[in-house]
Amino acid sequence: MYQSRPWTKVYPQGIPANINPDSHKNLVDFFDENLVKYADLPAFENMGKTITYKELDKLSRDFGAYLHSRGLQPGDKFAIMMPNCLQYPVAIIGALRAGLVLVNTNQLYTPREMLYQFNDSKVKGILIIENFAANLQEIIKQTSITTVIVTNLGEMLGPLKGFIVNTVLRYIKKMIPKYDIPNIVLFNHALEEGKKFTIKEFVNEPDDVIIHQYTGGTTGVSKGAMLTNRNMVANLNQMRAFMHISLKEREEINLNPLPMYHIFAFTVTGLAMTTFGAKSVLVTNPRDIKSLLSEFKNNKITLMSGLNTLYNGMMNHSDFPTSDFSHLKIAVAGGMAMQVAVSERWERATGVRIAEGFGMTETSPVVTVNPMDGTARNGTIGIPVPSTDVRIVDDEGIDVPVGERGELIVQGPQVMLGYYEKPEETAKVLKDGWLYTGDIAVMEPNGFFKIVDRKKDMILVSGFNVYPNEIEDEVIKHPKVLEVAAIGVPDEKSGEAVKVFVVKKDDSLTVEEVISHCKTCLTGYKVPKHVQFKDELPKTNVGKILRRKLRDDL
Repeated sequence: MYQSRPWTKVYPQGIPANINPDSHKNLVDFFDENLVKYADLPAFENMGKTITYKELDKLSRDFGAYLHSRGLQPGDKFAIMMPNCLQYPVAIIGALRAGLVLVNTNQLYTPREMLYQFNDSKVKGILIIENFAANLQEIIKQTSITTVIVTNLGEMLGPLKGFIVNTVLRYIKKMIPKYDIPNIVLFNHALEEGKKFTIKEFVNEPDDVIIHQYTGGTTGVSKGAMLTNRNMVANLNQMRAFMHISLKEREEINLNPLPMYHIFAFTVTGLAMTTFGAKSVLVTNPRDIKSLLSEFKNNKITLMSGLNTLYNGMMNHSDFPTSDFSHLKIAVAGGMAMQVAVSERWERATGVRIAEGFGMTETSPVVTVNPMDGTARNGTIGIPVPSTDVRIVDDEGIDVPVGERGELIVQGPQVMLGYYEKPEETAKVLKDGWLYTGDIAVMEPNGFFKIVDRKKDMILVSGFNVYPNEIEDEVIKHPKVLEVAAIGVPDEKSGEAVKVFVVKKDDSLTVEEVISHCKTCLTGYKVPKHVQFKDELPKTNVGKILRRKLRDDL
């Protein structure tokens, strides 16, 4: 018999078993409270430029008013496609204040990937960084997008710094391809025009969908997880309940190196920090480890988030030994499994234990997290956040004994409404009020949980979901390919990498040709790192390719 919340016995003192998911009617009310409460404090910093909570309040209202002036209506879908920069939080809050449904989009997507997501979600407006506007130009006529706002990395950095940054990108690094999209508007112009208007009143209920966050889920093609006001308010309150015993209002400085289009960074290290009045330092390019580490000298960082690959990369950089971690209180990990050796090395070097957690796009995202009072257990995903029930079940949905493996299923106010316009896919994962995650886990006797395997075939590359079907669909388009299967294989830097097994149609096909073909239609992290040719692929009696057999034979 399922026993509700046995893990509450190990909650650190001060963490409640439940939170109020209806503390605010909607996410806008949540922001309004914090933007006023912390008006005098710095809210976000990027490349040395800071905006306060008061400025964020004003700029986001102007942006929301401009979106209404362009004819966008509450419920319309609005895509944001850019790296971490000051424009991102302004756009998030502004679009939500206008009642639009956010569609966070990876700026590295190819035109094909953009087209699918924009059409699937029925996007009508977009804010895009100019570096990738040429990709939008290729597909915009095939979409419903009528409002295009373009920005550049220097646009909110001030006249001198902005000019320098944009000059380097355009003329030295030549990272801005030419584009020609009719009727575009620059971000700063939108803010200026927005001053002339006000945001129109509209009904904004707790169960209204406010975000389409795309994921592959547990099966099939990419799907838009519908997250509601109540989902987001609940998850922010759940995180605050865990963090408040370690963090202090008005004092924290948060390092945010993960891209905000990813649900982990969007919610955990982006929005949640506003509840403490923290200053969040946005890192535009986390691959530039030297610049990332310099933020520990520029700011007294007290909190940071990252993936296993990021923590490992930082520790292997020559500047790491001289970086100042003396103010660091909390290091949070998610998006992919932390390697115990990396966690232990980080703790020895910084004196801070990494608190690993578990979440999904479908859960807004946090489900479990390790306590942040220094009692985190390496190799585990911690304990469920308040008002969240977790069970480990067998293939029949029956609870398994403590310590035995089974599928992790979740129930809580942060669980999505469903997948946008995909009722059949929704029914596969939402059953009798429980979300079936597809992850195989165990609950230890002490109440902590541990992920041991994945039921699904999804490949996790540096925290990003890569789905074999998508890779196979593109590889098979090569005229010299007869059959293909994709799996994930261990990779020291990214956790996993994509490997494809290919049966040739033409003997002249080379590894280089396969990879080159993939680079034209897939984002970088999805491109196969390994290609192996085979005479035939293992199959079932009905002809289904056995990816499991390919993994087992490695």
